[in-house]
Amino acid sequence: MKRIVVASGKGGTGKTTISAGLQYTAPQYYGKPATLMDFDVEEPNDHLFFNNLDLLKSSAVTLPVPVINKEKCTYCGKCKEACAFNAITLIPKAGIAEISTDLCHSCGACLVVCKDDALDELFHPIGEVNTFGKDQTIILKEGRLEVGLPHQTAVIRDMKKRHLPDTDLAIFDAPPGTSCPVVTTLEDADYVIVVAEPSPFGLNDLKLLVEVIKDIKLPFGVVINKAGTGNNDMEDYLKKEKIEIISKIPFNREIAEAYSNASIQEIAAHKEMDKHLKHIWNHIKKKTA
Repeated sequence: MKRIVVASGKGGTGKTTISAGLQYTAPQYYGKPATLMDFDVEEPNDHLFFNNLDLLKSSAVTLPVPVINKEKCTYCGKCKEACAFNAITLIPKAGIAEISTDLCHSCGACLVVCKDDALDELFHPIGEVNTFGKDQTIILKEGRLEVGLPHQTAVIRDMKKRHLPDTDLAIFDAPPGTSCPVVTTLEDADYVIVVAEPSPFGLNDLKLLVEVIKDIKLPFGVVINKAGTGNNDMEDYLKKEKIEIISKIPFNREIAEAYSNASIQEIAAHKEMDKHLKHIWNHIKKKTA
């Protein structure tokens, strides 16, 4: 299966619009259908671009969280010393021995160091993976993290381990930025499309993302969205670094109005956007052949 990741150094660049547009036009310009995977698990919103999708399936995502058996615990403190996330509270005089489900990352270090067999594991729900489609055809899968939990990467890993589609092609809509969830989404990508806007903030965050992608040694190119609205600093940087510009999409009020209607059909049908989506697909086919 080909994995095409669409990423951005910051929010608001048009990353999700490009992701949804590529999914929608894949049968026409790639020759095969694609499944869209929304890995922005804190704020998944790809489903908003598609009208009248059915929720085909919802699967819980859980993490094994250790629980201390106070009858066996000797309060030696080895588990607390081993915990890199300060998730364990031990107060012997008060009889308190607890592990925070919010702070625990399920690394298992406490289980290894405990010699009193005082730790059990319970599976704690941290989110869900929802599958959307039409007429039983899967179009989109999204990860959704429980509000307030710090386990974005765990949900993403679960999606990649248990919920990858049975199709030849998948579009991964990555979270914005350069944090651990982004790196986890990028892993094993066949090609990365970076969507950027030509603003000072956009250029700064693009540089940070480029460093991450180069460190992972993944092939990539850049789509400049809202081209012509800023200066030439971004293009000068890309030329200097010998980074390929896949496409330059100019700001278009009609496309912006279609975006406000949250209809990928309307967005992709616009002549200007259709031209660029076709060009991006031709580039992907060339780079992943």
